[in-house]
Amino acid sequence: MSTRRIRVLVIDDSAVVRKTVTEALNADPEIEVVGTAIDPYAARDKIKLLDPDVLTLDIEMPRMDGLTFLRIVMEQHPLPVIILSSLSPHGSKHALEALRLGAFDVIGKPGWGYTFGDVGPKLIASIKATVGARLRNSASAAPAAPRPTAPLHQPAARDVILLGASTGGTEALFEVITHLPPGLPGIAIVQHIPPVFSKAFAERLGKHAAFPVREAVDGEPLTPGLALVAPGNFHMLLEWIGNHYQVHLTDGPPVWHQRPAVDLLFRSAVACGAAPHALAGVLTGMGRDGAAGLLNLRENGATTFAQDEASCVVYGMPRAAWENGAAQRQVSLGDIAGVISHHRASAGSAAQLATQLP
Repeated sequence: MSTRRIRVLVIDDSAVVRKTVTEALNADPEIEVVGTAIDPYAARDKIKLLDPDVLTLDIEMPRMDGLTFLRIVMEQHPLPVIILSSLSPHGSKHALEALRLGAFDVIGKPGWGYTFGDVGPKLIASIKATVGARLRNSASAAPAAPRPTAPLHQPAARDVILLGASTGGTEALFEVITHLPPGLPGIAIVQHIPPVFSKAFAERLGKHAAFPVREAVDGEPLTPGLALVAPGNFHMLLEWIGNHYQVHLTDGPPVWHQRPAVDLLFRSAVACGAAPHALAGVLTGMGRDGAAGLLNLRENGATTFAQDEASCVVYGMPRAAWENGAAQRQVSLGDIAGVISHHRASAGSAAQLATQLP
């Protein structure tokens, strides 16, 4: 007995994109494109008629822009929406706004440095990940919690915080980073994100955080009180140089089909002796990236956690990290900032911190 295929409505004003996306998706036995629309007005009628499970949506369209339409969809007929956006500074800022409004995922559009051969597998995987995923709506977000007070003790240079995320991660990381106090150890962040989008993402975090956040540059020191985000399409590795951490960027082969990959950051932390001084966590995302690296960190003395299922958009990466024994605890998204704020690894309190995890 065959299972029901995932019904997709493709919304884009480009006939070439509609045709290319439709052909690629229909070639997958688990997906069916039930219709296409040239703009949001046509899409509105087809949503009612065709009852799709997922929408793919361009942001820049005639008559009504994609962001306005996304707001209407999330308010009136909530569905998983995957944004296909141009890899440009302008497009990336709009894409991040779409994620804030509740879009499920953002993927770089074919024709902007990528062929559909590059984008297609990511789009197909994202569509499949919507099955059973938790829809997030900005209007239903919990009210902001007060930012914790600054740590009582100055972090040592060896202290470090390592975070990895994928689908749903931009908003999860925003929730965490903007509720952290200043004065924490250096924070290294790997979010699965296209090139250009990562810079806009880091800038958005930096505007709202209590400490500097920026896209990493090769050879840049990671010092206490600073957060660095891996650039899209580059792995970010950690090294210990003299008396400080330093990031190294590489365009090596993708890991788990991802570049940057969380596993490579975590394994590099073990290689440079950071594990006994590290707090590391895996947040929402599809796939298994980060689970093996987190286990390696835990086995070498790090304190580890994974986001819990109830607060994840996609409970894939955190599930893998929990099931393989990598995560010591599962933590709700709303509690992660508090856990990080009390990190004292260099003071020999990893065991103490483990008892503080919810």
